[in-house]
Amino acid sequence: MKLLTFISLMLFSFSQYNMAQEPVETPKPNSMSNAVGLTAEGGVTLGLTDYKTNKVNYMGKLSLEYYIPSTGQGNIGIRIFGQTGFISGKDSRPLFHNPTPEFSTRLDLYGGGIFYTLSIDDAVYPWVAVGASNLWFFPKDHNENYLPNYSAGNYTNHILAYNGDAGVRIMVSKSISVNFTGGIIVASKDYLDDMKTGSNNDMVYTLTAGLSYFFGRDKDSDSDGVPDSRDVCPDTPTGVKVDENGCPLDADGDGVPDYLDKCPNTPSGVKVDLSGCPLDTDGDGVPDYLDKCSDTPSGVKVDENGCPLDADGDGVPDYLDKCPNTPSGAKVDTKGCPLDSDGDGVPDYLDKCPNTPKGVQVDAAGCPVKKEIVKVKSETIVLSGDTNFEFNKSKLLPNAYPVLDTLVNTMKGHPAYKWEVGGYTDGVGSAKYNIKLSKQRAQAIATYFVSKGVAKKSLKIVGYGKENPIATNETLEGRSMNRRVEIKLLSKE
Repeated sequence: MKLLTFISLMLFSFSQYNMAQEPVETPKPNSMSNAVGLTAEGGVTLGLTDYKTNKVNYMGKLSLEYYIPSTGQGNIGIRIFGQTGFISGKDSRPLFHNPTPEFSTRLDLYGGGIFYTLSIDDAVYPWVAVGASNLWFFPKDHNENYLPNYSAGNYTNHILAYNGDAGVRIMVSKSISVNFTGGIIVASKDYLDDMKTGSNNDMVYTLTAGLSYFFGRDKDSDSDGVPDSRDVCPDTPTGVKVDENGCPLDADGDGVPDYLDKCPNTPSGVKVDLSGCPLDTDGDGVPDYLDKCSDTPSGVKVDENGCPLDADGDGVPDYLDKCPNTPSGAKVDTKGCPLDSDGDGVPDYLDKCPNTPKGVQVDAAGCPVKKEIVKVKSETIVLSGDTNFEFNKSKLLPNAYPVLDTLVNTMKGHPAYKWEVGGYTDGVGSAKYNIKLSKQRAQAIATYFVSKGVAKKSLKIVGYGKENPIATNETLEGRSMNRRVEIKLLSKE
């Protein structure tokens, strides 16, 4: 009963210890797996006998253990052991004229048993063991005389004993551990003290410390806790967490281990690159599994679906759209510009005369303009420079178009006529600059005529600069009048 009670208490304590540990997703295998250990220990004993007073004594123990291969944190092993030591005490029985004799019993045990050990970070191994042994005992007094019952042959000194141990191994290297052990020996008879009194058998408590040497252990070349014999990935870098097969953990199952995975939460089934991030074939920042436009050219801005931006919503992406501000609903061509079916320069969505014949001049609404041929007189047609040109530049303003278009009709109606287009400035500035500017303005008007179908050879372009003022240059109004372009008929041949 005492042995069963002791073992039950040890197993209960062990289970309580195990439950207090932090749960782990994948237990690391016990690195003691398949190891053989040779252990030497020494310590003290305390007998629980029928002596009136039990004293602390000493003992030594040698054992050989084998750790059965295991895939978990714990594993079972078998062991054989030899143990020798003493228990001692005092008793009130008068013996050999000694009123308080001291007794000592030498114990020699040889036995075996099983044990269970648990690996904690491959450094600390708590364990429990049970077994049985052959026990020889030799009770003597302090003068080395055998005690009376033994001398009289009232019992045999060779009996069965039950053994229980609990302890911890602390690894100081891969092959050597320091051990601390507490144990109990329960004799099957009540004669260890040469007396048979009471209802309980004699027991011995032990407390020992010692060293173990291990050999035959599975090697673990990459130190990941999985022995080489079971390690599917034997070259795992130091410190990387691994599964039960010794391979680096891959939480999202994308084929890239967690320690290299820069995108650790990739959805299942998504193809990834070497960094564990979803593939983005066109490099637009939207991964392929979300990209609805997977062939976007490099550098093009895209929306959340990976498609090129289309700010005006005309169906032509911005990077191809030549007319990026097309009004909503307007039909466009492949360049994103509003359609102009009749080619009159007015887009269909504004064209009130959509079937204008090709080449016919139209107004802003896309309708044909009634041509008017001006009757040619001898007087000169004068265009104000301030009204028809940008300030101090030769670029025509739209204000000049109506008058020029009327002249275009006249010039085209009289192709034999010769015309002079002369530019003038005010008196401010150098003569060289003014001649250049006046000629540029005259050239701009001549260019417009030619663009409308007037023969270039019928035009003479002259820059007069500040010559021939038609008003004083002393006033703003006068200078404004002098800044002009004159178009006059030179000949009708």
